[in-house]
This record gives sequence, C-alpha cells and structure tokens, in this order.
Amino acid sequence: MRSSLEKLLKKNIPLLADGATGTSFMSMGLEPGFPPDLWNVSQPEKPSSLHRSFADAGSDIILTNTFGANRPRLKLHNAESETYAINKAGAKIAGRVAENSEREIVVGGSVGPTGELFEPMGDLTMKDCIGYFEEQIQGLKDGGADLAWIETMSSIEEIEAAARAAIKVGIPYVFTASFDTAGRTMMGIKPSKIHEATAHLTISPLAYGANCGVGASDMVLSILEMTSEILEAAIIGKANCGIPVVKGKETIYSGTPELMAEYTSLAINAGAKIIGGCCGTAPEHISHMRSAIDNHVASNRPSMEQVIEKLGTLASPPAKEGAKGLRGKRNRGRR
Repeated sequence: MRSSLEKLLKKNIPLLADGATGTSFMSMGLEPGFPPDLWNVSQPEKPSSLHRSFADAGSDIILTNTFGANRPRLKLHNAESETYAINKAGAKIAGRVAENSEREIVVGGSVGPTGELFEPMGDLTMKDCIGYFEEQIQGLKDGGADLAWIETMSSIEEIEAAARAAIKVGIPYVFTASFDTAGRTMMGIKPSKIHEATAHLTISPLAYGANCGVGASDMVLSILEMTSEILEAAIIGKANCGIPVVKGKETIYSGTPELMAEYTSLAINAGAKIIGGCCGTAPEHISHMRSAIDNHVASNRPSMEQVIEKLGTLASPPAKEGAKGLRGKRNRGRR
C-alpha cells in the first residue's frame, strides 16, 4: 500500500530504504554503458521485478529507476526527447509495486546528477540546471512519485538546483551527497556542512544525508558528523555494500548481509532515521537490514574506534594531518 514519507517519519522509528539499482540490473543482463533508465519504457518488467524484490525484503522506501534520466545524461544516448516519458513511466512502475504490497511503501523519484560542471569550471548555469531537473521531476510527479529523492550529489549548486526544481514542481524532496573523497564530496563539501545547501530555501527537505561514497565504515562516520550539531535532523544513510573489488570484467562488493546488518545498527545509533544500501546491495542484504531494524536495541552513539572494529577500516581517510572532525582524530596510522 502507498504511504508518505511525512507519515512514516512521524512514527519516529527507523525506516528502511532499498538497495542498488545499477549493480542489480547488471545481474539481469544490463550491458555495460547502457542506461538502465530506458528499461522503464522498453523492458518495464525488469525494474518492476527489482522493486518488488526490495519491497518483499522489507523496504519502506523504493526509488524509481530514473537516476540518470535527466536531459544531459539521456542526450549521451540520443534519448533526451524521452526525458519526461521515461521518468513518468519509472514512477508508475514503482507505484504499482507499492500499491500491491502489504507494507506501507513510499515511492521516491530518483534524481541523480547531470554530470555537467557549473560555471566557471564548465558551461552549466543555475537556470539551465533547474530546468533540467524540473523536467525530470515533473515527469516523476505526474507518474505518481511521492517525493523527489535527490541523490549522489557532490556540489552545493546542484543540490540547490534540484531542490528549487522540486519546490517549483510542488513535490516534497530529500537530498543526499556522496562523500567519496577523503571524507568530503568531490567538490569539497563536508558532511557537517551539507545541510547548508538548502538552508536558505523557502521549503526545507524532509530529510538529507549521504549515499554511495565508499564503504560502510565511512558512511557511519559521515552520519556521525552530520548529527554532531543537528541531532534532531532526519538523516539518511545509504551505504555501499562494502568495498568494490574488480575481478576480471566483474566488480564484486565485499559486504556480506551480516555486515550490512551491523552497519544498520551502527547507523541508527549514530543518528540516522532512514537507512538503506547503495552499490552492491541486493535484496538479501536488505532482508538482513530489515531484521536489524526490527530487532534493534538502542545504544550510545558509536565512537570511530567502535565503527572500525565492527565494519573495518575507513576506505577514504582525511586528506591531510590535523583535519578537523571525527575523521581527523584518528588520522595517523590509517592506510
């Protein structure tokens, strides 16, 4: 059955988002370089099957198969004219799965980065970026998405553009960034500062946080940094399923279902309200994460030492000695 994120958050219990889309589709035959967003139109049964698998595994939130369905990215595949239709179709597919589920499920309209750089490093303007996201989010809203799920962002400007587009379209939104570069985003944003991206806008996000990045240990540290000052924020943490290891032509993620369950408990204790998985996270992992939430016993916020003991060493240490924040406190001795 359908629900809203506002309603579920009011229950004041941890919520479980879904897992990986791209890496899951590879096991369904997705060819390298082919945009999975196009399957919403050409092979809708495949995204529907994945959504259903995550719903059956216990997800409270499923994200549409539209991560790369914005005009600049679809243009790379001569599909930019289908932007609206692909997003509307993606929302409808996920919506049908939610409606037929016995669980209360929220459909988040996945909105990923454009892949373009803002002026002066590139040619992208704020006006154009808002326009690209508005087109995408309008399709998601018209297809029935409950909110815009802005994810894997690296710049303040692009987060703001996507948020402004959601506000303009008239749909709630959340946003997450990828802290994959020495504990910061590729453009240098710290976890403790990410909330500033939308602080000046007329409508605030329902939640914000982090996704993707590197390993589960790093994700918990990002959550701790995001909640170090704003303890009541609804924080999202969608971690990769361990560290990727390339074996031949295949990329394998090291995280076991048990590790992702441990990550879930630590993320909740660190202050996350919405937990999920990103790259490499399969329905089996989500099922274990569901059990971890249902059987969770509240405990103190974990220290960095406890996180490393439970989940392994940080994959992305600070850029230099003396860095501020939790990561900087144990800068020496990490590989």
